[in-house]
Amino acid sequence: MRHTAPIALLATVLLTAAGAAAAQQPATEERPSGLPSKGRWTFNFDAGLGLFGFANSLYTDAHPDPSGDLSDNWIESFVKPALSVSLPMGAGELYGKISAVGERTFAAPPPLVGEEASSFQIEDAHLGWRSGTALGGTENLLELTVGRAQYKIGHGLILWDGGGEGGTRGGYWSNARKAWQFAGVGRLAPKNHTFEVFYLDRDEVPESESKTRVFGANYQLALGDATTLGASYLQFQADPAVRPERDGMDVYNVRAFTAPLRMMPNLSFEVEYAREENADLVGSTAWNALAAYQFTQVGWQPKLSYRYAVFQGDDPATPTSEAFDPLLPGFYDWGTWWQGEIGGEYFLSNSNLQSHQLRLHVTPSESVSGGVFAYQFRFDQLPGGGVTSKDIAFELDGYVDWKVNANFLLSFIAAFATPQQGAEQATGRTDSFAYGMIYIGYSY
Repeated sequence: MRHTAPIALLATVLLTAAGAAAAQQPATEERPSGLPSKGRWTFNFDAGLGLFGFANSLYTDAHPDPSGDLSDNWIESFVKPALSVSLPMGAGELYGKISAVGERTFAAPPPLVGEEASSFQIEDAHLGWRSGTALGGTENLLELTVGRAQYKIGHGLILWDGGGEGGTRGGYWSNARKAWQFAGVGRLAPKNHTFEVFYLDRDEVPESESKTRVFGANYQLALGDATTLGASYLQFQADPAVRPERDGMDVYNVRAFTAPLRMMPNLSFEVEYAREENADLVGSTAWNALAAYQFTQVGWQPKLSYRYAVFQGDDPATPTSEAFDPLLPGFYDWGTWWQGEIGGEYFLSNSNLQSHQLRLHVTPSESVSGGVFAYQFRFDQLPGGGVTSKDIAFELDGYVDWKVNANFLLSFIAAFATPQQGAEQATGRTDSFAYGMIYIGYSY
């Protein structure tokens, strides 16, 4: 990777400093691990294994197999060991992290997921500094991070996933890689304000390399524990021969997550808006609004929510493309921001799409939670090719998360969707389709 040399140099300096500090400590404080005794060292290990199965799939993506169907089943697995360190530096703190991810996809995966594949590579490799109390009374007023690191904005509608998955890397659904190939982030956080500037270079799957990079600034305001407001500006760069519509594109984003009523603290709202502009090439918008209420006085504490989301599609009557670029969304919660375990994961994207999402989430115990999603998917603009209906599909998803203990999590998904007239006209498929998943995660 072209950015790893400075990281390796900084890591060497960090470990040398830690080792020198450790040499001054009494021999009785030597740790069996062999790591320097100066600072706080943390070892983490994450792993996952998923089994996925389809029946009567509607799959018609850019890389279909000859029949246009998904394979019946496949398996994914990953491991991620990580080592972090925090070193006192005057009144501040120097920190770093290094990790690696190994992923494998096997047992006849579908073309979108990729062929049977495995890979192992560095994930996190970054250093940073927090000011602590060095700059006055505000704790960690200033923070700087450089290297392979994760970075996201808000709930991940437009920017979260720094690492590509699937294809020759494996791990399409597991998405264990999230770190940017290179990230430089500066953060100023006076009281309840957060100002960030950043440069990010995406770690893309080699066969899908577009040289996507992004400069930007982000502002966030926390009004107590109940309300967070945010605004961001991003400028994307990409290989003009591969993604001309993305190269030079400006993105504007505003958002609010709030529970504004003191008398009804369980009533919450979310709203977010994004605008993409690139000279005469692109002019597109996306927005969503959500309302939710949690019934805390009822058993299982059910939470009911409704969300409407619009991602503009292209109007063929204009020379400018109105098709929203989905950019680099991430997984915040079930249904966010891959909409539908069938639709959003495998044949729909956050472009030329209108979605209605109704969700009921319940918590029977501290270790078990689950719920049901209902989706109605529609085209924002008719896609052409003889399609006269905007109705794509109705989908129903059920999920259960079981925290077996402090280390193991089991997730179960069952989903069913039926194609509607627009999908039937676009694909020729009329059969309803079903999907199931069992996923086990380990975290230490």
